[in-house]
Amino acid sequence: MRNIELSDGVVTLTPLTLDDVDAHLAGEDDLLVRWLNGEPSTRASTEEYVRHCADQWATGGSLRAFGVRAGDGPTLAGTIDVRLARSGPAPGAANIAYGLYPAWRGRGLATRAVDLVCRYTATAGARVGVIRVDPGNTASEAVALRAGFTYMKQVRDADGTCLNWYVRDLKGLAAPPYAAAPPAPH
Repeated sequence: MRNIELSDGVVTLTPLTLDDVDAHLAGEDDLLVRWLNGEPSTRASTEEYVRHCADQWATGGSLRAFGVRAGDGPTLAGTIDVRLARSGPAPGAANIAYGLYPAWRGRGLATRAVDLVCRYTATAGARVGVIRVDPGNTASEAVALRAGFTYMKQVRDADGTCLNWYVRDLKGLAAPPYAAAPPAPH
């Protein structure tokens, strides 16, 4: 797994690990299930997802999943992930998805995390960030707008789901602040 730590002094992003499973399960609520996960997480499904994320980091896959950390410790406050489109109809696009646990919402942490991940993604070669939001998820739309995204269009997926697309030009973004990376586990 990549030893990476992005931080702006308030929010820190590091790759998800199996040590995050309990905090995720404790923090997940109905809103995260509705807007992000689609169904409640189980220990098995969360561990499988974290292993998949670690494999993506190790093999240079298109998924970069981070834990959003804040406060003392720092504590896992939520997650943010980026899927890089290297080919196909939108090469250079990066799809960004995020969610915070209830105790951490309303503090501007998601906006900070999105900005950090945009800067990181720009250094990985992405040219545009895309956030796709259910029109009913006004909190997520507000995060996209505060993070410098603009409304592009509404798209209906093949399954009938309607999503508003927000985009941000990533060209020329400065690299994110990197904190000292923790030592690799032995």
